[in-house]
Amino acid sequence: MKVLVRLPAVCLSAAITAAATLMVPAQAKTPDVEDLSGTVLARVDGRDIRLPLLKADYEVAIEGDVAHVSVTQTFFNPAPDPLHATYLFPLNQKAAVHAMRMDLAGETIVARIREKSEAKAVFEKAKSEGKAASLLTQHRPNMFTQDIANLLPGQKVKITLDYVQNVPKIDGAYELVVPMVVGPRYDGPQKQDGGVVVAQARGEDPETGATARIAPDADAVSGWLVDRLPDYPKVIGQDAPAGIDENRVSLALSLQSPIPVSAVWSDTHSLAIDGNERKKSIRFREGREVDNRDFVLRYELASEKHVAAGVTSFFDVEKGGYLSLMIEPPKLPAEDMIGQREMVFVLDTSGSMSGLPMAASKTFMKAAIKALRPDDYVRILRFSDNSSQFASRPVLATEKNKRAALDFVAGLSAGGGTEMNDAINAAFDMPQPDNTTRIVVFLTDGYIGFERTVIQTVNQRIGNARIYAFGVGDAVNRFLLDAIAKEGRGYARYVPVGGDAHEVAESLAAKLKSPLLTDISIDWNGLAVTDPAPARIPDLFEGGAVRVLGRYRTGGKHRIHVVGKVNGRTARMPLEIDLAAEKQDLAEAPNALPLIWAREQIFDKNRAFTIGGSEDETLRREITQLGLAYSLQSRFTSFVAVSESRVNADPASTRHRNIPLPQVSNVSGNAYPSLNLSGSSAPEPEGIFGLLMVLMALAARFRRAIAGYVRLVRTRIAGFFAVSTASRTVETDRSLPKALRKDGWWLET
Repeated sequence: MKVLVRLPAVCLSAAITAAATLMVPAQAKTPDVEDLSGTVLARVDGRDIRLPLLKADYEVAIEGDVAHVSVTQTFFNPAPDPLHATYLFPLNQKAAVHAMRMDLAGETIVARIREKSEAKAVFEKAKSEGKAASLLTQHRPNMFTQDIANLLPGQKVKITLDYVQNVPKIDGAYELVVPMVVGPRYDGPQKQDGGVVVAQARGEDPETGATARIAPDADAVSGWLVDRLPDYPKVIGQDAPAGIDENRVSLALSLQSPIPVSAVWSDTHSLAIDGNERKKSIRFREGREVDNRDFVLRYELASEKHVAAGVTSFFDVEKGGYLSLMIEPPKLPAEDMIGQREMVFVLDTSGSMSGLPMAASKTFMKAAIKALRPDDYVRILRFSDNSSQFASRPVLATEKNKRAALDFVAGLSAGGGTEMNDAINAAFDMPQPDNTTRIVVFLTDGYIGFERTVIQTVNQRIGNARIYAFGVGDAVNRFLLDAIAKEGRGYARYVPVGGDAHEVAESLAAKLKSPLLTDISIDWNGLAVTDPAPARIPDLFEGGAVRVLGRYRTGGKHRIHVVGKVNGRTARMPLEIDLAAEKQDLAEAPNALPLIWAREQIFDKNRAFTIGGSEDETLRREITQLGLAYSLQSRFTSFVAVSESRVNADPASTRHRNIPLPQVSNVSGNAYPSLNLSGSSAPEPEGIFGLLMVLMALAARFRRAIAGYVRLVRTRIAGFFAVSTASRTVETDRSLPKALRKDGWWLET
């Protein structure tokens, strides 16, 4: 186990760079790419081994605001011996995975949904018997592994997953996100007896004998053994050579709508788009892409009539009815909703943010600071494995203070780990100025392994504040950021890096929105609706919408009321609905609504299970039963497929290999734990000695420059403490219309 030694913070980037160069161990010679013939070699225990390969093909059919997705993962074993393989990959956190099948050697095996432990046992038995098998496991709502047993030399195995999801409306356009790569996760150091800080604990994998990272939440908690994160695979171009087919992913997407599609675009990928105004066919312009960033598609509908709320429904004879209620906020000028604010900006400056992500964050901050109003208070905190802040208390956004804030942001650099929970606590520890609304703006890629702790902290500390989470990067941890925003009664948005990242960052930062409709509830007015989801309806912001799902027994016409608050005043909207009362035509494709309802229920219950410390046996059973009843992948249910015949005569000697992953687009190698650069490991003693020698030599050579730098820092700190803190109170703007009749909403007079 390596001891993490914390050195004095010295701003000598040249020295550190030079020292790091001396410390890099000799690398094994990279095989000639031309000799690899499409395979990937890696060094394991001094031997060259071939790693299994993957291609993924996405077929997506969007009808209105529902997406049906089929992803086929094709695995290939280029080695001369059988292999067991594991593929770590993401899915949309709201994806309702309802089917899986395995195809090999002309045989199709339909996977069955089982309780997680039972599915694991079935898979391990098939594996030991030499049968081909596959097992899908959920580790987080957006993180999965596909395990393949007994993959024969030269053999292809295809695994197909089917899922459905709603396409949410965000900032006036519908947005489909297809995650394609799991980013690295920082687990952080742990305190041991005596207060000594050591690197993250490691344990031995009982199957492979290899050492494996144990996440902080892998400990027993009140009798529960919480799932650990899977090992992060080798990274192509980092610890696996780049001799792999980079174009591993294809896309075939159809978009149909009864309303003409006025615009369709992607800020993440170049697309080829064909078709007419009501039906579009979309693919990657180059045919195939490397899976190193999430795919995001946005589309708008022409002349879409504003509907403040609407209902769709589906009726099943055995299970009853399912309804989906879509709500949009009143059409009010967002500026009218803004009172006096305390804006708390929290910036991730860990190693994974270096380069383009840090540049995008700075662009965002420049625009946000310039857009502050004179009566706003401002705080800025930066965090990695330590933290610092601009000024010692909230200060008014005067022109002088804004210039000082811009200087502070300009001087930030990235490095170290990601101690996000400490940053959230720091954001809430400071007393809030009187008569203000606290808005915490969080900029991060979310690359941490202890999401539960962070989500719990936000839930416990949010009070009357709000959190706006901005994910910076091409494949960020959307599960964490969306959860922070949900618990923080705010919203999440995503800033890509590269391309038009600066334009996107400036646009988002210049209009940090206040909610138009809060405290939303549904008055069902006598209609018997059960099991609504989400359990807590989020606030609504300009250009957004929210869906409420539920069950009912009696169809027909009903009048319900949507109730909320507009700047503290009650707003109501009557709504006439007509619910399906009998089974639809059996010839139709299976309706997505029951699956989406069940997945939303699972998501809600999983949230409660997580925040409660993962100890509630009732919630565990309810999640499991929903997964089994609706054939859905979940935290406690898994799909497993097993071949009838034995394919491997010697399964006991078969080795296990992980599918290598590409390095996430525009993410520094510092973020990857396998390279010991994530902030959770430290150099060996001889490396530390070499580093100290180089630092001492350079410090002697540049002592005058260092002394000047120290004087500059002292002056800057003194300036921060001298910033004006004059307080001012502004009444909340109440100049709103008394009634909003044009879009269905009625505001109390």
